[in-house]
Amino acid sequence: MGIAALMKEKKSRKLLLSAGLSWLFDAMDVGMVSFVVAALAVEWGLSAHQIGLISAINAIGMAAGAACAGILADKYGRANVLILTLLIFSAASGLSALAGSFAVLCILRFVTGFGLGGELPVASTLVSESVPAKDRGRAVVLLESFWALGWIVAALIAYFVIPDYGWRAAFVIGAAPALYALYLRKAIKDPPTFERARSAKLTIRQRVAAVWSAEYKTSTLMLWILWFMVVFSYYGMFLWLPTLMLKKGFTLVKSFEYVLVITLAQLPGYFTAAYFIERFGRKFVLVFYLLMTAVSAIWFALSDSPGMIITAGMSLSFFNLGAWGGMYAYTPELYKSEVRSTGVGLAASFGRIGGVIGPYLVGALIEGGVSILSIFIIFFGAILLGAAAVLFLGKETKGLDPDAA
Repeated sequence: MGIAALMKEKKSRKLLLSAGLSWLFDAMDVGMVSFVVAALAVEWGLSAHQIGLISAINAIGMAAGAACAGILADKYGRANVLILTLLIFSAASGLSALAGSFAVLCILRFVTGFGLGGELPVASTLVSESVPAKDRGRAVVLLESFWALGWIVAALIAYFVIPDYGWRAAFVIGAAPALYALYLRKAIKDPPTFERARSAKLTIRQRVAAVWSAEYKTSTLMLWILWFMVVFSYYGMFLWLPTLMLKKGFTLVKSFEYVLVITLAQLPGYFTAAYFIERFGRKFVLVFYLLMTAVSAIWFALSDSPGMIITAGMSLSFFNLGAWGGMYAYTPELYKSEVRSTGVGLAASFGRIGGVIGPYLVGALIEGGVSILSIFIIFFGAILLGAAAVLFLGKETKGLDPDAA
């Protein structure tokens, strides 16, 4: 079944759109933060260290949320936990508009991150379990493509709202997903595989221990390396993108404009990955797209003209987000239903530690006078390590049923 056919199938279309919109709202909030901190740096006079701290605290919340939500979703259901996390992050995002100090904003960004981090692995697990094996990888990559749409919405808000109405208005818009949660209560249901997970009656301790049992330990090690390196490099590079544009000499509005154009390249990155993942397999998509991400990172760092910056940035967006789609499709397929959400959540949680370190490290290095090229060489190495983990430790899961293994 091709992409068009998958989207025409009524049940799959409803699930993808329902879960995908919640994914879009997640990305919109994360994307808005990258633009808001660029504006706050001007309005509040924030240092590079403080900008990095906001992003790091948001990522700490995401790490905690991913671990908690993943474990809870195996016990209480994917749909229930998805709705709860959506409510948490949208409420905290709206309250961020009222922040009157740097400390208060950091607290609210932690809570927002908790909801964001919890929603993503649960949504991908839900979709992965709800479609046939032959379409599973493609469906999850298509779900991930809503992330690009969310970043595009964030870039549009930054370009049209923040310059005229301020960063607080952007956070108010971020509260809108709370209303969408009411619709999700009726639109999504737990897949049949969740009943098998619930019937296993494992305790939380047993679920966590099972992820590192002999059956899963190689896959878990590979995933934790992959997630850490991908999240570390992504948040280190993309949350700093508007600020890096300022460092390259562009105005705030012009930097927002360029980032919007660069973000548009994420969509074809997802769509090509969705096609290749069922044709050539998960490992091919991950290794190839990660290698090209590494090359694009160096290219972007070396670029100095507007045309070259945009082209290199689009290449970075294209391949990096395609790799993200492959990672989200691959991860649930390595665990059986009774520990699947726990396995996905813990891998995502460990990856979010990289999301803490990446932005904070960039802030510290920039404040210390380190060049953009030197910073991106670090990300180049990290991405190569992630690709190597998949190549040498990963197993191909294309067309396989994890519960039948």
